Amino acid sequence: MKKTLLSLALITGLLSTTNIMAADMQKAYKMNTKHELVRPTNYRTWVYVGTPVTPNELNGGHAAFPEMHNVYIDPMSYKIYKETGEFREGTVIVKELVSVGATAAVSGKGYFEGDFLGLEASIKSKTDFPDEPGNWAIFSFSDMKTGILKETAPVLPAAACVACHQASAADDFVFTQYYPILSAAKAFGEKNPENSAKRSIQKMKK
Repeated sequence: MKKTLLSLALITGLLSTTNIMAADMQKAYKMNTKHELVRPTNYRTWVYVGTPVTPNELNGGHAAFPEMHNVYIDPMSYKIYKETGEFREGTVIVKELVSVGATAAVSGKGYFEGDFLGLEASIKSKTDFPDEPGNWAIFSFSDMKTGILKETAPVLPAAACVACHQASAADDFVFTQYYPILSAAKAFGEKNPENSAKRSIQKMKK
C-alpha cells in the first residue's frame, strides 16, 4: 500500500512538473517578421494586478507618468508565478494608460479614471530578446497624434525604460512592491491567495 501511495505521489509530481514545462512553452504573444510585437488583445480578461498613478498634483505639476496605469498579466504566467515564484519565459504584462478624470466623487476627493489613452506591454523572453536586460522587452502601441493604437510596435530602447526597472524593481525587473496582488501570489502554491482571510486591519484603522 505504501509503495502504491509513493508511486502515485511521484506520478502526480511528475505530471505537475510536466504541466508547468508545457505551459512554459505556450506563448501569449506574437511577433511579426520584422520582430515587432503584434498588439495584444482581450487583455482585460487577464489577471488584473493593479492601477498605480503618480499624479501631477503630487509631483510639482510635472509627473513623468501622470496617467493611471491599469496593469494585467497573462493568466498562464500568473499561474506559473503563483506556483514557482518566478516570471516564466514568455510572460506578458500589459499596461493600459488611462487619464485622471474627475477628482471628486460622492465618497470625497480623489483620483478617478477618465479616458483610455494608450497601451504598453512588457515581455520576458530569452528566446526572442536575448540581448535585452533581464530578457525583458518593452513596447508602446500609443499614438498620441491620432489616438488610434498601432497594430504592431518595435522594442523600445532599453535605456528608455528598462534601466529604471533594473535599478528599482523588487522582483525580476517588475515593480511587485507596488502590486500587492503579485507580491501575495509569489510562490503561494496551487491555491489562491485572495481566499485567505488574513487582512492588515491595523492599517485600515489608521
